[in-house]
Amino acid sequence: MSGRILSHRLVPLLRTGFLARHVHNAGARTGGLLRSDGSAALRGRAWPVGANSIHNVPAVRGISFARILPKLALKLVKVPAMLGTATVAGLAYIQYQTTQAGNYAIDVLKRAGESAGDAASSIFSEIQNVAEQTQRGWQRTTDSVEVPEWLQNILGFSEGSQNDGSGGGGGGGGGQPPRESRAGAAAAAGAAALGYDQGDEHARLTRNAEDDQMMLLTRKMIEIRNILQAVGQSNTLTLPSIVVIGSQSSGKSSVLEAIVGHEFLPKGSNMVTRRPIELTLVNTPHAQAEYGEFPALGLGKITDFSSIQRTLTDLNLAVPERDCVSDDPIQLTIYSPNVPDLSLIDLPGYIQVSGQGQPPQLKQKISDLCDKYIQAPNVILAISAADVDLANSTALRASRRVDPRGERTIGVITKMDLVDPERGYSILTDKKYPLRLGYVGVVSRIPQTTALFSSRGSGNITSAIIKNENAYFSSHPSEFGPQSEVSVGVGTLRTKLMHVLEQTMASSLAGTRDAISQELEEATYEFKVQYNDRPLSAESYLAESLDSFKHSFKAFAENFGRPQVREMLKNELDQRVMDILAQRYWNKPIDDLNPPMPELDPLIDLPKADPESMYWHRKLDASTSSLTKLGIGRLATTVVANAIQNHVESLLANSTFASHPYAQKQIVDACSSILNDRFFSTSDQVENCIKPYKYEIEVEDPEWAKGRENITRVLKDELKACEAALKRVEDSVGRRKIKDVMSFIDKVRKGEVVLEGDGAGGAGGFSSALLATGRESAFLRDRADLLKMRLLAVRSKQCASKKNKYHCPEVFLDVVADKLTSTAVLFLNVELLSEFYYNFPRELDMRLGRHLSDAEVERFAREDPRIRRHLDVIKKKELLELALQKIESIRQLDGRSKHRNADRPLSKEQRNRGWNLF
Repeated sequence: MSGRILSHRLVPLLRTGFLARHVHNAGARTGGLLRSDGSAALRGRAWPVGANSIHNVPAVRGISFARILPKLALKLVKVPAMLGTATVAGLAYIQYQTTQAGNYAIDVLKRAGESAGDAASSIFSEIQNVAEQTQRGWQRTTDSVEVPEWLQNILGFSEGSQNDGSGGGGGGGGGQPPRESRAGAAAAAGAAALGYDQGDEHARLTRNAEDDQMMLLTRKMIEIRNILQAVGQSNTLTLPSIVVIGSQSSGKSSVLEAIVGHEFLPKGSNMVTRRPIELTLVNTPHAQAEYGEFPALGLGKITDFSSIQRTLTDLNLAVPERDCVSDDPIQLTIYSPNVPDLSLIDLPGYIQVSGQGQPPQLKQKISDLCDKYIQAPNVILAISAADVDLANSTALRASRRVDPRGERTIGVITKMDLVDPERGYSILTDKKYPLRLGYVGVVSRIPQTTALFSSRGSGNITSAIIKNENAYFSSHPSEFGPQSEVSVGVGTLRTKLMHVLEQTMASSLAGTRDAISQELEEATYEFKVQYNDRPLSAESYLAESLDSFKHSFKAFAENFGRPQVREMLKNELDQRVMDILAQRYWNKPIDDLNPPMPELDPLIDLPKADPESMYWHRKLDASTSSLTKLGIGRLATTVVANAIQNHVESLLANSTFASHPYAQKQIVDACSSILNDRFFSTSDQVENCIKPYKYEIEVEDPEWAKGRENITRVLKDELKACEAALKRVEDSVGRRKIKDVMSFIDKVRKGEVVLEGDGAGGAGGFSSALLATGRESAFLRDRADLLKMRLLAVRSKQCASKKNKYHCPEVFLDVVADKLTSTAVLFLNVELLSEFYYNFPRELDMRLGRHLSDAEVERFAREDPRIRRHLDVIKKKELLELALQKIESIRQLDGRSKHRNADRPLSKEQRNRGWNLF
């Protein structure tokens, strides 16, 4: 090959810099002397641009496919690479635009529900997976492709150029470098093309692993803190939280929302935050949705953070204006894959002057409330604005009172973009108010955007805030760059909070473990001595109480059947018979002192009356009709239903449900519900079955004899009741005086004494009240005399036969009442008693078993003070045991971590933030 051709081919290569990469292949493409000289010259030094070793050598060379094909193959290989890169870039751009569009759509339709949000998240994750799979597929394709040997020579994948230009021994002599595998070369080329640094990746993976471990430890510690809060009997049984303090308008809410990634805190022109907000952040790495819960309110999962904001606003504004602040905390837990595991407490902001309508002592109230929460061992997050001098920072002043050395206070300087960078740098490096945990500068406000698709309001805003911060801080590298040794950014603050909370909790765990052990010993001793180690739960207590009540009800059902219902109903009808006899046969009450109208057919003449007398026939028929048309169905059903309800209430009073108002109401309601459902159908059935007795009643001799015996007993009881009532009147007034009054009344009624007026104001030397008592006594005396007379008539031979029923109305009405009772009892037993005994236990199971939630069962059991103390001891013992188990698991995790890192040297930063629990 001529020198001219060689020079013409090397000059462009030298100008483009391609020769420096592939000059070792030049010798392989020429022959003879050229290869030896050219290769030696190339190995010896680097040619200057434009310099040639051989000049002006004319030569002519024909076209060669061996020279063209490698170039063509190289270009063909570059085309898929460019297409793959363009595809990945296109998919990434589509993913970005789709994410922006989805965020905008969610912002517009944020009330469509959690399901729509989950669907959108799944779509975005699928698009991202497609992009990642495409990139991985392209990488695997480039790794596994079989490159021809001639293409390896072009791309530099060959072993290297030969040292011996003549094909024999070496002119520049040395061994050949080791051959690299195709996959390794391709991976190295891909890494170089993408700027990939294996050392940086290893450090990143190490940091991620440490952060994951730290989040796991922090989460376990937060769980322990929540458990100890549930025990809540001693200040020693607490783990620290991060308490956020700051004056109003200092950016306190913006910092918290930047950490969470959503606007959720109450905002307003007036003082809105009036109660502490205990905020627990729980990282859920494998979840797609973000949601919040109010554990004390039981509202369930709330995915709309604007709803969380409204709920917090309502809870805060519920505090009366005369109080303005309350120490009753609001508990809020937020679950998200974008938040760290933290325990934060947001407090009302400090004020300088009380506003109109606010109590004058509001400033002191807020200060006292904050001082209550910033006590040790809590970590203080003191928020101050950059445009306010630290000497005037209320948050730093408050932290100095309880933490004079600044050992557990983190200073956060907000609104860093409102001051000059030099001023911001001097604030972060302030030496007048040093804090051991240092200061962090943030620009935590949400950046305004005019883009069509905005994530504000619906998506997570943390990334936008961090991007905005990075744009500001990176524009001032001398003040806020890596070499400035100041901490800036929300991301840095999140990491610092995780580290500080972890270390603070870890330092408290040892003492807390000892305090838990002591409390556990006391709880175990109390449980053994007072309750004999008897296990008890709210569910078992409810089940035992319900079973005991059912057992008592079963005994009542066995003893309350047809005989008891018959006796009860017969007694009720006997009283109705007495009322009818008094109304139609017996004497009337004495309402005044006027002489009574004479009776044409007095009852005293009834035994001697004509058996065919129509007067006495009509009187008995009317009395019988009054009894049969009394509404026996409704009366009988009411009597039995009332008796059942009274018995159930009696069982309740003697059961364990006596101290449980809710359970009592449920049992009474169950009883009433079943009885009401069966009441009308039962009364109708009874009324229909006694209808024949309204028209004709046939009496048998045994029934007459039984009725005669029963009415004799009833009349005796009535006589005893009258005599007892008269005796009570005589005892209250005096026997002699009451006799004088009754004698005066008798004379007036007989006309022997004439009164002037009606005697309403008194007469005969007796007061009006004494005359009223005398009239009552006279009535009872006359009624007793009449009952004695009728008892003699019923016992007479005349009333021994049913043929003389008109002379003995008492016996006949008793027989009718007995027939009505017998018929009614049959249907009461079938329609009411049997149905009630069957349905009532099942209704109890429904209302007090499956119907109750766990919270209602717990509330039921705690209504009894004795059971509440028992459950408290058991719960305290179980919670303390659980806390000890979690502390032991953290100790084991710490031991495994130290074992893994024993042979690995730690950096200064890791040594400074390292922790040891025990």
